[in-house]
Amino acid sequence: MEVFDNLLYGFKVATTPVNLLYCFFGVFLGTLVGVLPGLGTVTGVAILIPLTFGMNPTTAMIMLAGIYYGAQYGGSTTAILLNLPGESTSIMTCLDGYQMARQGRAGPALGMAAFASFIAGTFSVLMLMLVAKPLVTVALGFGPAEYTALMILALSTIGGLLGESVVKGLIAAALGLMLGTVGTDAMTGVARYTYGAPKLLDGVSFLAVTVGLFGVAEVLENAERSLRQEVYAGKIKGLLPKFSDWAQAKLAILRGSCIGFAVGMLPGAGATAASMLAYLAEKKASRQPERFGKGAIEGVAAPEAANNAAAGGALVPLLTLGIPGSGTTAVMLGALMLYGLRPGPQLLEKNPDLVWGLIASMYIGNAMLLLLNLPLIGLWVRIIQIPYPILFPLILFFSFVGTYAVDNDIFDVYVMLAAGVLGYVLRKLRFPEAPVILGLVLGPMLEDQMRRALTLSLGDVTVFVTRPVSATLFALALVYWLLPALNWLRARRSYFAIRQR
Repeated sequence: MEVFDNLLYGFKVATTPVNLLYCFFGVFLGTLVGVLPGLGTVTGVAILIPLTFGMNPTTAMIMLAGIYYGAQYGGSTTAILLNLPGESTSIMTCLDGYQMARQGRAGPALGMAAFASFIAGTFSVLMLMLVAKPLVTVALGFGPAEYTALMILALSTIGGLLGESVVKGLIAAALGLMLGTVGTDAMTGVARYTYGAPKLLDGVSFLAVTVGLFGVAEVLENAERSLRQEVYAGKIKGLLPKFSDWAQAKLAILRGSCIGFAVGMLPGAGATAASMLAYLAEKKASRQPERFGKGAIEGVAAPEAANNAAAGGALVPLLTLGIPGSGTTAVMLGALMLYGLRPGPQLLEKNPDLVWGLIASMYIGNAMLLLLNLPLIGLWVRIIQIPYPILFPLILFFSFVGTYAVDNDIFDVYVMLAAGVLGYVLRKLRFPEAPVILGLVLGPMLEDQMRRALTLSLGDVTVFVTRPVSATLFALALVYWLLPALNWLRARRSYFAIRQR
């Protein structure tokens, strides 16, 4: 009953006029971010954070979460009409969604994507509500040693999984940790890596680095490409799926929701992996797998359900442990700290209005998205056709103004530009940027917890391996570090075995 009492309290917070307004703005902007190919959820959330300054933290997080799960909805529109995923999470939707559009069934494909997203999004919020409290109860028993181990595990898994190479992900996370050490040492008061620049005494601006790495780098990378949209030109009709469509897709939505939420909770797995796993699971479960890739409506329902459920799942570690489960939630974690809040299990104890208001707003936001996606489909189609020579300068304009407006400091703009160049170089070298943000956000927290653990144990480093939970988390991190070496040894053994034959 306590959960439902808390949920009722959350609805009381979420249904205030100002929170309803910003929830609507969030899901609208999120859908817009998802519809525009190449922008991405992380970039969208990063460049829109400045809009939330001056807001109540609860209202700000309601808006940012709306952008996050709204983008998952929007990505399906471009996937179905352009065969171009607006989000990486919509890649699998292209396979059958675009084929349905070519067969004159763009309407049912868009309608099923919207309904599957709504059902899965609501399911994930329900599950988030049920698992949050037990996880917080466990996490409240953690000490500095456990938190140190948990952050190292998060850096290891997320840093390694958010990219094509574990080693590159870990290097990017290490780069973020290095940036996190810039500034005044909180314990000794000594300036570190500031090189005489007073502006760096407070550390590197999280917002400037985030906007540069994602917003500016996105524009630089796309500006060198010749992008041209070819939008589906047929008339879109029959958005409400038929009974036969529902009969084919009902189990796909259920399986996609479960897979998406479970995968979304895993640090680093993310919505893209969830949508791929859901699509493959659905194809394997089908009695007619040959239909997939040729316009099967289950091929739209399963990945769309999975990527929306994963967005809710990724909020579980963020709200309960203070550990992000994806690149977007890493940016949201940094935003929480910018608002002066301390992420982690105490967030639920000290800021119940934020946590339960956010959870309740997601029910409302999912209903808003359903209403937005179906009647406004014509508007989204026209927005898709915005030429890139107009879109990219707009992104740069918002990046510059947003970064400067926070402190009215031109130095932050220089940091943003430097981060933009760094992000562009990382992309060219195929390094993921999200682990850099993760290291920047978690680095100071990791240092603080590690120092507290060593202080309490009088400098005894075995405190990290003599406590059961801490030792287990360190062991998991160690296994993850050894995986690339084990894979390398296995590959060499296979190579020599083939040569000997």
